[in-house]
Amino acid sequence: MISSARPTVQNAPLVSIIAPCYNAEKYLEAALESIFAQDYENFEVIIVDDGSTDNSIPMLQALQAKYPFQLHTQANQGVSAALNHGLRYAKGTYVSTPDLDDIMLPSSVRIRAEYLDQHPEVGCVGALIIYMDSDGNNIKYQSRDYVERLHFDEALRGAVVVGAPVALYRMEALQAAGGYDPDIKVQDFQITLRIARQGYRLDVLPVCVTRYRRHANNLSRKYRVLLDADLKTIEPYRDHPDYQSGRTFVIHKALKYAVVTDKAHAWELLRSIPWRYMNRTTWRRFKRLILHR
Repeated sequence: MISSARPTVQNAPLVSIIAPCYNAEKYLEAALESIFAQDYENFEVIIVDDGSTDNSIPMLQALQAKYPFQLHTQANQGVSAALNHGLRYAKGTYVSTPDLDDIMLPSSVRIRAEYLDQHPEVGCVGALIIYMDSDGNNIKYQSRDYVERLHFDEALRGAVVVGAPVALYRMEALQAAGGYDPDIKVQDFQITLRIARQGYRLDVLPVCVTRYRRHANNLSRKYRVLLDADLKTIEPYRDHPDYQSGRTFVIHKALKYAVVTDKAHAWELLRSIPWRYMNRTTWRRFKRLILHR
């Protein structure tokens, strides 16, 4: 097997880039090109195919002639299980988990790895994204002028997600968290909380590091799947004083879609919010439910 590690530059810590793949044939080559265009040279790339039914595996096998990455396969079990699979082979000090329909900017790994070098108390560093359409045209830029610093309480209370496309994890933090719960199919929120629960801080940098592709198959468009994963994610913290605030935030996120696509479910979700936790967002969702036709 071709080694997936790149040459060490000035003793920079090794970064393991673990990319799950599921039916990503349309975007694979562009995604891999961006990964191997990083200006941070000491990294390894591990791709785990999660039971793709399209041409992804033959394409990846062909691309191994051009790019030095490990390729592993498993039956379809979801992203969380795929990432756990990849972690078995990862040797890095830090771990990046990009999606293979997105584009990493050239400085993506370097900016975040240097930040973790300088902040040992941080278990996960995130950043901002540029949204693009399915054809790769930029449509929206996130912006901020400060570093957001979060501990577990704030992350649970606000249901904060440091998204996989922008997150760089400290390997020891992932190990302390026990990796991913494979029964929770969506990975971002669960690992954000699991790492913060170990006492690590979560920081989000005010710089764009990834171009995030919006298309019909984005998981973010499947609100019921996300809702189920979010509720499972916060369930272990039910006794925490910020649990209900976090749950309300999760319900509000689901209601954004339910009030338009599934009014019966929207009413059910609204009734599940205790009166004392209702706020302006609740009433906005209620108004949208009543007025939308």
